[in-house]
Amino acid sequence: MKVASFNINGIKARLPRLLEWLEETRPSVACLQEIKTQDADFPAVEFEKIGYHAIWHGQKGFNGVAILADGTRPVEIQRGLAGEPEDEHSRYLEADVFGLRVVCIYLPNGNPQPGPKFDYKLRWMERLRRRMAEIAAEEVPALVIGDYNVIPEDKDVWDVRAMASDALMQPESRDAYRRLLNDGWTDALDLHHPRGGLWTFWDYQAGAWQRDHGFRIDHALLSPELADRLVGAGVDKAYRGREKASDHAPIWVTLREPAQSLP
Repeated sequence: MKVASFNINGIKARLPRLLEWLEETRPSVACLQEIKTQDADFPAVEFEKIGYHAIWHGQKGFNGVAILADGTRPVEIQRGLAGEPEDEHSRYLEADVFGLRVVCIYLPNGNPQPGPKFDYKLRWMERLRRRMAEIAAEEVPALVIGDYNVIPEDKDVWDVRAMASDALMQPESRDAYRRLLNDGWTDALDLHHPRGGLWTFWDYQAGAWQRDHGFRIDHALLSPELADRLVGAGVDKAYRGREKASDHAPIWVTLREPAQSLP
């Protein structure tokens, strides 16, 4: 089974590229971020034409997340994070599908820092940690996948100095991410590519794609119950180079089916 994630950076503008990727790679589950559309305008019919059913949590012009499944409809568990009732950003969607608890996230960017946006990012990460602890307590096979907007280590960026002042790699951001790992979650991409140098984002500016000046901010964290089933993890880098591409490339994990218990 393959579970993938793609920050599409505007689902209307890049729908042909998204459908192309789905049909060519055929993940069982696909999590989307930055769909940037309100709920009423989500193109669910286009996905149904190629066999995918979706749930989504939209927002006009900004943010927005969705979960697609091949041949079945995800069962929604939760949208949004508890802790700040006034927070109306569409950044979190959780569902059960194919025997997995799948959480799709679009974590706040946090720039400019310091400032209120960075403070919001850190609060959001702590709220996420609390929800992940609740999921872990259920002891279900789970993964939290999407755009974390965190560069975990120096090996995950093309030039440390170029990003030194960015919210994505501040010590506070990295510490918050590390706490998730210390809670028992496994970073699938890091596990399979421990030397780093694996990018998931290349800016549109300054020829970043052509010069391979990227960094890793899209992650898949697996619960202990699911980490034992991890077969592989990677990035569909080539899709970043296609016409009218997102500035992110899709990431994916492959999982073996659960062992069948004997009668």
